[in-house]
Amino acid sequence: MYFIELLQNMGKVYTKYWRLFLFEGVSNTLLLAAIAVLFGTVIGSLFAIMKLSRFKPLGWMITAIVEVLRGTPALLQLYIGYFLLPTIIPALGKIPNSELFCVAVALSLNSAAYVSEIIRSGIEAVDRGQTEAARCLGLNASVTMMSIVLPQAIKNILPALGNEFITVIKETSLASTFFVGELMTSYLIVKGATHITIPTLMVVGIIYFILNFVLSKLMKLFERRMKAHA
Repeated sequence: MYFIELLQNMGKVYTKYWRLFLFEGVSNTLLLAAIAVLFGTVIGSLFAIMKLSRFKPLGWMITAIVEVLRGTPALLQLYIGYFLLPTIIPALGKIPNSELFCVAVALSLNSAAYVSEIIRSGIEAVDRGQTEAARCLGLNASVTMMSIVLPQAIKNILPALGNEFITVIKETSLASTFFVGELMTSYLIVKGATHITIPTLMVVGIIYFILNFVLSKLMKLFERRMKAHA
């Protein structure tokens, strides 16, 4: 009986609030994840390259930044980004959805710390003979890295990057602390309006599962195509 009642309540919640879940919750969740993944990958790649730099002080500085980001809770970093960024950049207060932007920046830096380690391990896994051969052909260090080493490293680390992207989507749920409109914020709104807790959580959980399941299948398809063209 409880299971039937649970399903009925889930149906009522979704039927009444599907626009809130799909149009606002999913869109803001995907927006946060896309920003974090895009900038996290770019910044993480820069971190990885700088960490492998022959200029040791630069490598030590990046290592310290990465260790701090990896060694502190993501929620703590979101709090710091949410409160600190508007203080450093007062103009942010005039931007619509500035809270979403501040949270996205914090998520991007958190993702960059993990992506940098993934990319660093991928770069180090590439045979050094590839680099030596490129240098013998007259290619400089930057061209060798961008044209020879990184493409091979990315093929090796695609599964790990895919897992990181899925993790980012789940970590966007922490942004509900600041009511920025993603899926868990939708849950809080619906729970406050209906006082229905478990069925609402189940609806949100199913949506998260569908998003991550589709993303994992797309990543596997992309990985297979990359291997086919290797």
